[in-house]
Parts: sequence; structure tokens; C-alpha cells
Amino acid sequence: MRIGNTEIEIKRGDMLSLKVDAIVNAANKYLQHGGGIAGQMVRRGGEIIQEESNKLSPIKTGEAVITSAGTLPARFVIHAVGPKMGEGTEDEKLYNAIKNSLNIANERNLKAIAIPAISTGIFGYPAERCAKVMKKAVYDFLKTKTTLEKIIVCLYEDWKYKIFLKEFT
Repeated sequence: MRIGNTEIEIKRGDMLSLKVDAIVNAANKYLQHGGGIAGQMVRRGGEIIQEESNKLSPIKTGEAVITSAGTLPARFVIHAVGPKMGEGTEDEKLYNAIKNSLNIANERNLKAIAIPAISTGIFGYPAERCAKVMKKAVYDFLKTKTTLEKIIVCLYEDWKYKIFLKEFT
């Protein structure tokens, strides 16, 4: 689908393999990338990602920061801290994490970004809710002038892909 000059794509696959300007890492507030996708990101992209993250941490839930992407196909990694279920105001915090990630990409004049289902892993945020919040954040963001030509919502698990595809179409 397309909004203005920006294409939105819902994609199933490995976000770390995408050749885009930036990928969004669903991070913890200390920006420690030891496990899950974040751990793979550092193992595949290099320790430079963790070293740069160390200089920027900690950050608050809902905030985002940018580092290089080391040897990953992407140029940058935007680290966004989503909420843990049960901490309160989760929808607002997730919305801010997504919107702040998009704002950073726009400030850097990036053209293509890939975003995962932030907080839906070990943070326990329901995928259906995440899809609704992400759609609102992306649509609200695209009401403003942007350099982004492509936003890819990239989902590794098939069941999450189906939820996001249904929400965005």
C-alpha cells in the first residue's frame, strides 16, 4: 500500500538480511544486545554496534537512538525501547518508540526503514495490539513531510505476519 510518496510493505522474513537504510532493533533500555534478534544483530554485524550502543545508554521506554549497522546490509540500526506488558501506558510508550524511530530516519534523510513487531517477544505485548498501534503511528507519521519512501514492517514468525497483514490491509 502507499500513502503519499511512501510505500508500506508487510514482509515475512529476516530483518537482519534486508538492504535498507535502517533497521529498527527492539531494544532494552540499557541497549545490551546479548540475546534474541539483538544478539544475532551484533554477532552478524559486529561488536561496533554494541560499542556504539554503550555510549548512548540508558534510554527511556518510548525513546530511540541510532548507531551504525556494522557489516549488516543496512546502513544504520535504530534502537527503540518498547514497553513491557504490565508497566502501564503501554500503548502510548509503543507508539512513541515507533514514532521516534521514524523521526530519526526522517532527520537523517533516510529512504527505507524496516521495523519489527516491537515488544511482542519477551516483553509480552500482544501482537494484535502492536499491529494496531504501529498502524496508527505509521499513518500519523506519514501525515507529515518525510524523506522515507519505503517502510517495511518485517515479521519473522508467520502468525505475526498474518496479524499485521490483516491490520494493514
